[in-house]
Amino acid sequence: MTEAAHQMTSNPLPPGKRQPGSVGIGQGVEVRILDQDGKEVPQGAEAEICIRGENVTKGYLNNPAANESSFTKDGFFRTGDQGKQDKDGYVFITGRIKELINKGGEKISPIELDNVLARHPAVSEAVSFAIPDELYGQDIGVAIVLKQGQKLREDDLRVWVSEKLAKFKIPKKVYFTGVMPKTATGKIQRRIVADEMLKSEKPKSKL
Repeated sequence: MTEAAHQMTSNPLPPGKRQPGSVGIGQGVEVRILDQDGKEVPQGAEAEICIRGENVTKGYLNNPAANESSFTKDGFFRTGDQGKQDKDGYVFITGRIKELINKGGEKISPIELDNVLARHPAVSEAVSFAIPDELYGQDIGVAIVLKQGQKLREDDLRVWVSEKLAKFKIPKKVYFTGVMPKTATGKIQRRIVADEMLKSEKPKSKL
């Protein structure tokens, strides 16, 4: 992260306790899970991961608007990551706040969906993202790359997801693709995947 040191949290080395699925505990920074008003939420609740410390920037030069939106009144920097802490202070990232799918007021983490979809025996890659919806404002779209030689129907995947997640988290649209869109450096960005999948739905103009 540009605004802080490259390592803000870490799982301790042995004989310290390692927590699977967690990015660890704060290293040289205070870590708190704060709501939109900058208030700490109850332990285990999900909200924005915020940090404060000597290795965290104090602000942006000549940009008061960015400083106001990026820092709490107590000087904690808003990372933009959604997450939670357990009773021992271990941090679990559950998504990017800007990437959350807002389905009629229900906030859905695409990372949670990705992790569930990736467990399907026929799925090689899965990326979830928001798609426009007239009723809810946003709904769930997922891009799926199947494993070689595997077949999977959209309805069958929805049924499989319904057995593992709440009903409102079932994808509305499944896009099967041979190759997952990536950046020039080989990284997956939800915005790019969403743009490519939605673009594939648009009817091509006739010459």
